[in-house]
Amino acid sequence: MVARYKWLIAAALVALAAAGAYYWYTVLASRLPDGIAESNGRIEAEQVDIASKQAGRVIEILVDEGDMVEAGEVVARMQSDEVAAQLRAAEAQLRESRQARREAEATLAQQKSQLDLAEREYERARRLHEQGYATTELLDQQQSRLTTARALVDATQASIDRAEATIAASQATVDRLKTLMDDTVLKAPRSGRVQYRLVQPGEVVAAGARILTILDLGDVYMTIYLPARYAGRLAIGAEARLVLDPIPDYVVPATVSFVAAEAQFTPKAVETADERDNLSFRVKLQVPVEILRKYRDKVKTGVRGLGYVRVDEATEWPSWLAVTLP
Repeated sequence: MVARYKWLIAAALVALAAAGAYYWYTVLASRLPDGIAESNGRIEAEQVDIASKQAGRVIEILVDEGDMVEAGEVVARMQSDEVAAQLRAAEAQLRESRQARREAEATLAQQKSQLDLAEREYERARRLHEQGYATTELLDQQQSRLTTARALVDATQASIDRAEATIAASQATVDRLKTLMDDTVLKAPRSGRVQYRLVQPGEVVAAGARILTILDLGDVYMTIYLPARYAGRLAIGAEARLVLDPIPDYVVPATVSFVAAEAQFTPKAVETADERDNLSFRVKLQVPVEILRKYRDKVKTGVRGLGYVRVDEATEWPSWLAVTLP
């Protein structure tokens, strides 16, 4: 007996909901002022794909479908053993190159000191030779020492230049490998909800393969289609209202954020006025960000309902389309 009463109560609630929906869609909708247009639509959000930047094996996925993620949050990891080994080798090469440069710079400092001494000794020998106190042989010896010292300085400077080039090349390799390492850690580019988890840990994917799809809950809108006679008069930023099928007692504010430049689902060439009146243009009704933040956990895509747009700014919204939120 109790089960029967429960069934009757449930049936009564369904009937009341159906009656409310009928009243909304037939009685209230028929009372729309001329300056307001309506159309069926559904809630959508921008989808962001998270893809692998390189081929490899997925070793870890840290989120499930339906999870909320924040921008910059790590959501998956790719295998990185080979890249890590290459990075260690490149960093070792970079350290060796820097050590070689330091040693060459120390050698150059000593050789410059020796060159300074050789220059002074040669100059002294030259003056003594001019005064007749030094032999030509001594002058030639000092000249040879000076030439050798200069050659050593030049050779060591060339070694330093080569070391600098090697360091630059090694640093570029390290930077490239670090980028590859960073690419093995996949992060959410935006905050939102995980819509699809497209691969599983252990799967090998190609470069560019989609791993996850995230819904950007900061960019939610209803897509509707309006006849040309309305779409042509719409202004970007015009006020709109959304009434969703699951919650017909609430009215959500929105604004027109996009009006398509071309008609949808119509012939390419339309010559007559009657045909032009039948054209439909896609329109996006954007939900304000502050409302999305407040009701973030309740936002669902795919929900259908009605979108109302104020085509004439002078037209007042009817009382039953006043903004009403939970």
